[in-house]
Amino acid sequence: MSLDHERLTAVLTDQTELLRDVVRQADPATPVPTCPGWTIGALVRHLAGGQRWAADLVATRAPEPPDDRSFRDVVRDAEQTPAELDVQLTAGSAALAAALREAGPDAPLWTPLGPGGAGFFARRFAHETVVHRADATLAAGLPYELDPEVAVDALDEWLELASLPQMLELFPERRALLGPGRTVHLHATDTPAGLDAEWVVDLTGAVPTWRRAHEKSAVAVRAPLTDLLLVVYGRRRVEDAGAEVFGDRDLLDSWLVGNPFG
Repeated sequence: MSLDHERLTAVLTDQTELLRDVVRQADPATPVPTCPGWTIGALVRHLAGGQRWAADLVATRAPEPPDDRSFRDVVRDAEQTPAELDVQLTAGSAALAAALREAGPDAPLWTPLGPGGAGFFARRFAHETVVHRADATLAAGLPYELDPEVAVDALDEWLELASLPQMLELFPERRALLGPGRTVHLHATDTPAGLDAEWVVDLTGAVPTWRRAHEKSAVAVRAPLTDLLLVVYGRRRVEDAGAEVFGDRDLLDSWLVGNPFG
């Protein structure tokens, strides 16, 4: 079960605050290796701009997507100061959190998956902020930690998105991942009892599916939960995550490369 609307809105706010701590002490021109071509300044402009875009969408219950160029084109010749970036993050997060709380999870509006509710944007931007905080934190050479419940929900959400049938229409090359016997087991090794942080990604059918389960699979990867999350999101190499891999490593690598997070 995913985190509820209020918890996800709080995650969005809390993760932005933690990112602000990084931004205030980092050089905005620092390259972000996990987002090639970006600096920490560009990453902040992207995230803060995306939060403001989503805030406007949720507040107006938009039936179609607003223009998103404001947070897509974020690379500039001149970097902003940490203080300027901090203001952008504060404003973007506050606006989106306020819009989400006022709307509630079921307010009808456009989503990238078709007509849906405001809850989609609470979850998507909570975890967008989780992952981009990791990008900036790792780029700044600082330690990255994450609440286990949040990490599990972030993995659940990404597996849900990657398994949507329309993803095969948008990215037909992903059909090459499907085939008999193709299953991937993700196993977090350090989670509290009852959190059930194990997943099986099933690529044996016409579309990918996933389930929370402990099952023998074609390949299994075991790692601490936060490291496992960063591996799945393409933010950490398997070799750098303290991970153990059993079985078909080529399948694991193909699956990780074939489902990138932007």
